[in-house]
Amino acid sequence: MKKIVAGLMSGTSADGIDAALTCITGSGDQIKLEVLDFVTIPYSLTLKNKIFQAMESDQFNAAHISSLNFELGKVFAEAVQQLCKHAGYACNDLDLIGSHGQTIAHIPYDTIKLQRSTLQIGEPAVIAYETRTPVVSNFRVMDMAAGGQGAPLIAYFDYVLYRNIDHSIALLNLGGIANLTMIPAGAALQDVVAFDTGPANMIIDALTQKFYGKPYDRNGQFAAIGTIDKTLLKSLMSDPYLKMSPPKSTGREHYGRDFAEKIANRRSDLSPDDLIATVTYFTVKTIIESYEAFILPHGRIDKLLVSGGGSHNPMIMKWLNGLLPGVSVKVINNKFLNADAKEAAAFALLAYENVNGCPANVPNATGAKEGLVLGNYTPFFGN
Repeated sequence: MKKIVAGLMSGTSADGIDAALTCITGSGDQIKLEVLDFVTIPYSLTLKNKIFQAMESDQFNAAHISSLNFELGKVFAEAVQQLCKHAGYACNDLDLIGSHGQTIAHIPYDTIKLQRSTLQIGEPAVIAYETRTPVVSNFRVMDMAAGGQGAPLIAYFDYVLYRNIDHSIALLNLGGIANLTMIPAGAALQDVVAFDTGPANMIIDALTQKFYGKPYDRNGQFAAIGTIDKTLLKSLMSDPYLKMSPPKSTGREHYGRDFAEKIANRRSDLSPDDLIATVTYFTVKTIIESYEAFILPHGRIDKLLVSGGGSHNPMIMKWLNGLLPGVSVKVINNKFLNADAKEAAAFALLAYENVNGCPANVPNATGAKEGLVLGNYTPFFGN
């Protein structure tokens, strides 16, 4: 059962590709996963702009998306090649690749004009051909076909790797969007609670880019010198998504650049640092209120393990610690896994379970009617 699997993830921030090389054995509750190596491959500015145009511009048509799908496939394949080179492996050593792809649309709820759906691109056939390795991709669509929201999918990974007989654990991933998983002590899979709490870095990044031309607030430097505006914070906390009960998920369609621009325009009296401090605290408050409203009814947690880019922001971590007294708040960092590699490793695991024929969604988290095998398998049979 031992397999060497590469996992690829590019999140809603569209900064680049996280690539994790993993060794996985066992199946179901008996899975053991070790991250052998991890790299991040930044997108070029040109490619990043194309991705944002695909997500946000009405002028980016079907032909552009078709082209970008193949372009990203090549870039994802190059990420695998760089990962293998960095780890001292050959692509021939890989058994499988799990690629989440780049989300350009996630519509978890029906609207007047749009049907609930999701779209990740980065053509798996290109990845398979360039690496000579089978690929599992398109993980979200089967869950959505069964009435789920296709997110959050990382809850299965959290359960398999972190469930504990004696302690209740929560895992918080801070990418563009924040998602929270709660695993009660001695939990079965159906006891897991998971959902998107709201924005993590997405609004912070947009305002930092707008005012300082930087992709993110490195080390929380701007938030640290700003002052939280209570009036703006109260207005932000009235956002209807925050009151919705799980299952729920969200994305750039709700908390993207338009959301950030409206904040900046509405409160042009505030300094950039005050705006960034306020939206950073807003991220933390949405997590805390989500915990109190939707996790505490299932029981208190003993430990919160944090991953994703937001785990490197000292202000987020400081405020989380301050607002969760009695809870051990730690960034994931051990010899098997670190905070940056977690999501990429999760999609390696989901790919592995696909070829094992094991369901890997958590219906209680996504709202799907049943547990399902996730992902589309793209084989490679070349010379």
